[in-house]
Amino acid sequence: MQRILSLVATCAIALMPALLTGGVLVAPALSTSGNVSTTSTATKTTTTTAVSQASPGNGAPSGSHYNLNIIGVPKDKTAAMTNNDGHRIFVQLMGGDPAGGLTGISGTFLKDLNKVNKIFLEPAPLNESFLVLDANATDSSGALFQLPVDVSTTWTVWARALGKPGGHADMTTCATVNVSVTDPTTGVTTLVPEVLCSLGTTLSVTRTKNAKFQNVTSNLLSITLDTTQMGLTQCLTATVALFDPCLQNYFWNYDNQGLHLLQLRFYPLASGTPGTP
Repeated sequence: MQRILSLVATCAIALMPALLTGGVLVAPALSTSGNVSTTSTATKTTTTTAVSQASPGNGAPSGSHYNLNIIGVPKDKTAAMTNNDGHRIFVQLMGGDPAGGLTGISGTFLKDLNKVNKIFLEPAPLNESFLVLDANATDSSGALFQLPVDVSTTWTVWARALGKPGGHADMTTCATVNVSVTDPTTGVTTLVPEVLCSLGTTLSVTRTKNAKFQNVTSNLLSITLDTTQMGLTQCLTATVALFDPCLQNYFWNYDNQGLHLLQLRFYPLASGTPGTP
């Protein structure tokens, strides 16, 4: 009998860790350092896809999203930054133009437009999505960013300012409209692109302590126009979605006054209502 009791006690001690965890042996935690984490055993391999979650209290919705960082730098970049993605675009820390001064600029392929701190926007080809095509907005050609062609109706965008406190930036969605221009000497009329920038919807951000994300969909994914000006009869409404064919050459004008980092997050819409997380 004593030997039986001793054996029972030995088994109880061996099982104690399992009893302390609810009677189930706890498996090692999966790594979440990347987008995909994998754990292997002698009999099977389990793969899980990590879903991006917003940090508690940062103002952004939770769920999978595309990240884009707009980074202000004190010195212009000189290295080639085309087709390298990277989820970041460099702009001058102190540079860019006020959007109000751009309206009316015209020329052959915008030859008179200063492209520093301009992020030109391009609709993605079929079956493609967000992609940084040129990450350098500090040079004379500006940056180039690809977005889904229907981004204005299927995605929302959220932003917050980070970096050294006090920096400020204004970000405005702009485009061009083809207007008729008659040469006074020859009398020949041609169409030339003329810049339009959204009215009253500039995204103004200042770096403050404990900055939170804000919904900026209406600021960055559409343009608000006065359709009575500049012959905008081809635009059916005053609010024009990104990549609407009534305008051309869409871009974000980034007027930076010391903002080191603007974080953008693009979230797919579940409800189909723009601006709703």
